[in-house]
Amino acid sequence: MRVIDEKGTQIGVMTKAEALKKAQEMDLDLVLVAPSAKPAVAKIIDFSKFQFQQEKKEQTSRKKNKSQELKELRLTPFMAENDLNVRLERARKFLKGGDKVRLVVYFKGRQITKKQFGYDILQQCKDSLAECGTPETEAKLRGKNLEVVFKPIKSNEKTKTQDQIIA
Repeated sequence: MRVIDEKGTQIGVMTKAEALKKAQEMDLDLVLVAPSAKPAVAKIIDFSKFQFQQEKKEQTSRKKNKSQELKELRLTPFMAENDLNVRLERARKFLKGGDKVRLVVYFKGRQITKKQFGYDILQQCKDSLAECGTPETEAKLRGKNLEVVFKPIKSNEKTKTQDQIIA
């Protein structure tokens, strides 16, 4: 078994009994790090410290592998200009953070007879969010809700569009 001390320097290849004896002399634990390696790798380290390091590695890998979330913002067909701008700023923030955004226009009561106002609101949103997101699908009417999902633009797509504008 290949043995590594707590500083990360390699002590050498030794038997399990020798490694355990060495760990007891240092008043530390012998932790098997890579059992499938040839020869197996063990580390002389305090076990609680080893567990803490493993948890830190898992946390950082989870942060890197953050999946896209779907955020929903609710709109109405007859909403004030400032209310719409606040919702669009929030949508921009979500899109720049890498999340998808679903914009839903809720029709209440007889508002459903004026569907065109809902489509107009979504068109305004599409124009306003063009620099940070693109619609995945066209606007769909589901019951009394008109919805569309925006996906974030990746950084390489942004540079392509900027290159096309310059050329």
